[in-house]
Amino acid sequence: QVQLVESGGGLVQAGDSLRLSCVASGRSFSSSTMGWFRQAPGKEREFVGATRWSGGSTYYANSAKGRFTITRDNAKNTVYLRMDSLKPEDTAVYYCAARRDTYSGNYYYTRNEYHYWGQGTQVNVSS
Repeated sequence: QVQLVESGGGLVQAGDSLRLSCVASGRSFSSSTMGWFRQAPGKEREFVGATRWSGGSTYYANSAKGRFTITRDNAKNTVYLRMDSLKPEDTAVYYCAARRDTYSGNYYYTRNEYHYWGQGTQVNVSS
């Protein structure tokens, strides 16, 4: 049974940094795309960024570029989301997601393109 478990959320002030972790179990995702999404109250779940299997290349939503960094540790089956210069508008539940296929060179931006999901971790940024 595949599980994705996020951690690292919390309450921080604007300008602070936070690192979220997502630990996968049940299978290896070292060859699969893994992504981060977020959902603010009353809003749709939106793409934050993702890491492809090949060399860990990453891509981000415009709102995350320059402030957020995704890394992965395949030995630990874990993906991280480092968030710097946090803003109140970054307040949301952050979700880890993964695709079931392997060695895909495509880019995936929508929630229905991901097959596995974590339960989410809350991030609150105060002004």
